[in-house]
Amino acid sequence: MQNFIIYKNTNIAFSSVGKGAAVVLLHGFLENATMWSAIVSEISKRNRVICIDLLGHGQTACLGYVHTMELMAETVEAVLKRLKIRRAVFIGHSLGGYVALALAEKNPKKVKGLCLMNSTARADDAIRVELRNRAIKAVRTNYKNLVRMSISNLFKEANLKMYEQEILKAKEQALLTPVQGYIAAQAGMKTRPDRTAVLIDAPFKKLFIIGKHDPVLNNKLLLKEAEETAAEIVVFPDGHMSHIENKNELITALKQFVKSC
Repeated sequence: MQNFIIYKNTNIAFSSVGKGAAVVLLHGFLENATMWSAIVSEISKRNRVICIDLLGHGQTACLGYVHTMELMAETVEAVLKRLKIRRAVFIGHSLGGYVALALAEKNPKKVKGLCLMNSTARADDAIRVELRNRAIKAVRTNYKNLVRMSISNLFKEANLKMYEQEILKAKEQALLTPVQGYIAAQAGMKTRPDRTAVLIDAPFKKLFIIGKHDPVLNNKLLLKEAEETAAEIVVFPDGHMSHIENKNELITALKQFVKSC
């Protein structure tokens, strides 16, 4: 069941399923809470699972023209406050990982465990910033094609045919994101700081889910990052969309991580 809170005069959408220790699932860019459906059904057997639509995504409205990771983290905390959840395990896919890190930096005691799923604590490099700047300009005139292409480019090339129907659904959900939400999230991601120190100093358990052929994040750099921050590591043989390309293996890995926290 979808629920809403009002934060800074903005509707924030969330759901809460199951009972037990809390697990918070945060989706990636151009995604929403629906990406977690298969994972929610499994983890909610033993845990209370909270899914939140981040600003400008799903059924959550936009809040201004730049959605910083800190601002998105504030909305997550507002939902948890409403639900009276003091501590949780956070699982963030890509953008969701950036948001979870921002929350952990501000309030580490609220975090029992943090999984960076196809995500990183490092800031964008100059090349990535330039790509985001180009996308912000292009999206104003060619939104649908840019979004569709962006989703396709997240998969290992060999998987495009195998997951054709899942990719089509992902594109449909992505196109629900308004142009303002697209631009605001890109603007927030390109200015996010390096938060490697958050993981190094973390009082909580850490897990990196890495795609060996992730088109967005260099798997070798992620492995180095995970090792430097003493995080657990799970490597899958595919791309950036582990919840589709490696669904069953991902569910197993996440259940084990949640249980260990």
